[in-house]
Amino acid sequence: MMKTPCQQIVWDVLPAIRAALAADLVRNGVSQQEVARLLEIAPSAVSQYLSGKRGYRIVFEDAVEKRIQELARDIKAGGVRDITARICAICHGIRGDEGGCAPVKEPGS
Repeated sequence: MMKTPCQQIVWDVLPAIRAALAADLVRNGVSQQEVARLLEIAPSAVSQYLSGKRGYRIVFEDAVEKRIQELARDIKAGGVRDITARICAICHGIRGDEGGCAPVKEPGS
């Protein structure tokens, strides 16, 4: 069965962004418990992101990784009012659009 672009975003892209963000936050000294609180996800989800059991299907280009790292630094510094808006901006950038659904490139495609 073919995934619609929206399904791919929900099942692959958003978990991959969260996984990369969680990893960057932990690398910057934020505890897993605090990452869970900041991202409003379960601590078990953070653990799964960090262990590669969740959010591993997409490998980001350097520019996307940089935006995720910047977001992690901004979150740690307390300078992000709306994490969701920043994640959405990263997602839109990955899709190359300004809000519409477009297919996301899979690794190796």
